[in-house]
Amino acid sequence: MKCGAMGMPTTCKAGLKEWAVAIEALGSGRQALIIRKGGIREEGKHFRVLYPEFLLFPSFEHQQHELLKPGLAEELSRGLSMKPDPAWLTFTHLARVHAVYAVSELAELEALSPHHIWSDAYAQTRLRWKPRVPLMAMVLQVYALPEPRRAPARPEYAGCKSWLQLLDAVELGEMTPAMTDDAFDTEAARIQRALDGVRAAAAR
Repeated sequence: MKCGAMGMPTTCKAGLKEWAVAIEALGSGRQALIIRKGGIREEGKHFRVLYPEFLLFPSFEHQQHELLKPGLAEELSRGLSMKPDPAWLTFTHLARVHAVYAVSELAELEALSPHHIWSDAYAQTRLRWKPRVPLMAMVLQVYALPEPRRAPARPEYAGCKSWLQLLDAVELGEMTPAMTDDAFDTEAARIQRALDGVRAAAAR
């Protein structure tokens, strides 16, 4: 199934920095969820969802084999071994936001564990950092671009921040969903049920 221009943008000027290994998992249809709390240069010092759809820009800082669930490093080895070209930003996937959940309790985070690649220890570290600020769990419908697209790297894009407001519009072309609509709807519903179950139990 292809995704053409109907109902979808034809260009994009927004990007989200995400681990290359996570983009590999999203783009292969292995997961539809990412968790974020933001970088030290984030506006307001915490993560906010700024765009309904955005390009995924691979980041290579901090990602390590031991921060993934056991056995996934080999499966996702391409995302771990990729090397960036410092002169260019290279994009292979667009993401559309389906749902955003604020996660502040350990039980909520544990309920999401089956739906992402990160080790439980790493996910809990992210939850404990700035404990008064919740993690943002984003359910994303992801689309592969027909071929990698590049935009010039600019000094404005550097630093520990999540979002890129691109100065150069990226042409998207005819995109292919990482998951079928049925598979994505099923996964999104599982994520929501997992959180709803934990929150209902806590309210009793």
